[in-house]
Amino acid sequence: MAPILDDRSLEFISRSPEQTRRLGARLGQLLQGGEVICLEGSLGAGKTVIAQGIGRGWGAVGRLVSPSFVLVREHRRPTGHQRLLHADFYRLEQAQEVWGLGLQEWMEDPAVVVLIEWPERAPEVLPQERLWIRLEFAEETRRRLLFTAEGASYLALLRAFRRAAFGV
Repeated sequence: MAPILDDRSLEFISRSPEQTRRLGARLGQLLQGGEVICLEGSLGAGKTVIAQGIGRGWGAVGRLVSPSFVLVREHRRPTGHQRLLHADFYRLEQAQEVWGLGLQEWMEDPAVVVLIEWPERAPEVLPQERLWIRLEFAEETRRRLLFTAEGASYLALLRAFRRAAFGV
C-alpha cells in the first residue's frame, strides 16, 4: 500500500502496537510546541499506543497512560519549560467542560503540545488548524492510521513526518 494519499494526508497500516509506537515516536521528535494532535478511533484502536510513542519521541519523562479518568495528564521533558498535555474527551458530557479544564489556553500556548483522544466528542472547541489522526481496525492486530493535516503549519509537519518515517 502506498503511504501517500495526497498533499495533506497520509495512510499507513501498522502491524503491531510496537510499530504504532515507533511511528508515534517519529512524529513526537518533530514537535516543537504549539501543536494540537487529535487522535480519533474506537475503543482499543490504538489512540493511547500512538500517544505513548509521541510522548517518547517528544522526550516526556515517564510513559504516557490513558487520561480517561483524570481527563488531562501533564508531561514534561527532563529539561526546559515545554509541556505535553494528554487529554481525553471520552467522559465529557458537554463540550463546554473543556473550558473548565483550561484546555483552550493550553492549545494556544506555543510551549505546549496537546494530544487529544476522542476529539470528535467536542469538535467545536478545537482549533481549525491541527493534525488529525484516525485509527481504525484493519484486522485483529493491524491498524489503519490516516493522518490529515489541517492548516499550513500542519501541512509542513506532515511533510516532515512523511520524510522522517518513509523517506518520501
